[in-house]
Amino acid sequence: MLPTTEFALLRRLATEQASGRAPSLVAGVVRDGDLIWSGARGEVDSGAPDNLTLYRIGSITKSLVATVVMRLRDEGKLDLNDPLDKHVPGTNFGSVTVAQLLSHSGGLTSESPGSWWERTPGGTWDELNESLRPDEVKHRPGRRFHYSNVGYGVLGELVARLRGGSWLDAVRSEILQPLGMSHTTDRPRGRHAKGYAVHPFADVLLPEPEHDAGAMAPAGQLWSCVDDLARWTAFVGGDTGEVLHPDTVAEMREAAVIDDSGPWNSGYGLGLQLVQVNGKRLAGHTGSMPGFLACTMIDPATGTGAVAFANTTSGIGILSLTADLISMADDYEPALPAEWRPSAIDPALLELTGLWHWGPSPYHLRVLPNGWLDLSPASGTGRASRFRPLGDDRWLGLDGYYSGETLTVARDSDGRPHHLDLATFIFTRTPYDASAPIPGGVDERGWQPTPEE
Repeated sequence: MLPTTEFALLRRLATEQASGRAPSLVAGVVRDGDLIWSGARGEVDSGAPDNLTLYRIGSITKSLVATVVMRLRDEGKLDLNDPLDKHVPGTNFGSVTVAQLLSHSGGLTSESPGSWWERTPGGTWDELNESLRPDEVKHRPGRRFHYSNVGYGVLGELVARLRGGSWLDAVRSEILQPLGMSHTTDRPRGRHAKGYAVHPFADVLLPEPEHDAGAMAPAGQLWSCVDDLARWTAFVGGDTGEVLHPDTVAEMREAAVIDDSGPWNSGYGLGLQLVQVNGKRLAGHTGSMPGFLACTMIDPATGTGAVAFANTTSGIGILSLTADLISMADDYEPALPAEWRPSAIDPALLELTGLWHWGPSPYHLRVLPNGWLDLSPASGTGRASRFRPLGDDRWLGLDGYYSGETLTVARDSDGRPHHLDLATFIFTRTPYDASAPIPGGVDERGWQPTPEE
């Protein structure tokens, strides 16, 4: 990036490290799949950390576990509406669905019963399951967002049973290796940061312990570095390689639940946190374990993302730092829009374009590249959607109010487009065309100059 931009990013990082008193803080900016800037402050093992220095990433682990679950869904091995009992029988919460576990809406307790799992070596799945008695379901499944580390311990067991190995083996073979994330691991190896707590009233450190979380490991076990997490950030933005179809990752980024504990600026998809900050809608995940903070976020609209790691239990605004780095990169060096170029389309589509009316409301229908259609209000705001062809004059809604709905072109006896039928709404070339099958009919007297008396 430009030297002025790089200095501004480094200054934001340096200010956070100094004010938050972190032993070390590293970060990187990702754009269009590439790591375009990275910086570091502080020390690990008497030296500055670099892009391969490992830090614990905590709950970012959940996103990788969720990706394996989505692969299983795409392979037909499970349905997101399946009750847990179908794949992991013998629990006290078997009616909770896979989708509810992914989105933290299953109502399960937030933490595993017993000692705090983040500071206690973990046990087996059988031990965890035995501890989850009926009263550990805290809310009616589907009622609300309730972040549950336990839920991802359960999903790790689901992955293990359907894959016939450990959740970690599945993550390694299905995500880390294909994406080239060769340094990400379950325990610290090679050059890594040690976790510390910083005294709140003095500049002294207390080492934090590190351990294998056992059955709770899918909730936050992994370690990673700037280079590897930059690749993961690009994945969340849609650069998915052969791991998942981009449409599946886009589905993971959709808000399944809203975090109702504060202002409605955050939510959760299928394994991904969603936040609105600095006027952007970001997707990714934060992570924290004793001695560590981490964050990965990306703005799919611009393709700009960022990662950040610190080896401190608290004190660093890891999400706000990451969001600021994204905004600064886009503000200082905005990406140029792609050049407009004419595209080849089926000439038959041109007769569908132009002005249509839903009742008295005017809409414009446009042809997009790849033969898609865009239907949107002629002015102001309203129900707008894009559609892709299904064949036989049928089109599938991709977003907005009509997502998943079918648009059908009805033709007259000469084969010309006469009206559109969209989820029972009839669109006509003129307002309330009496020759179209308008539900409820059209008054035979037509349009009147004065209200009926």
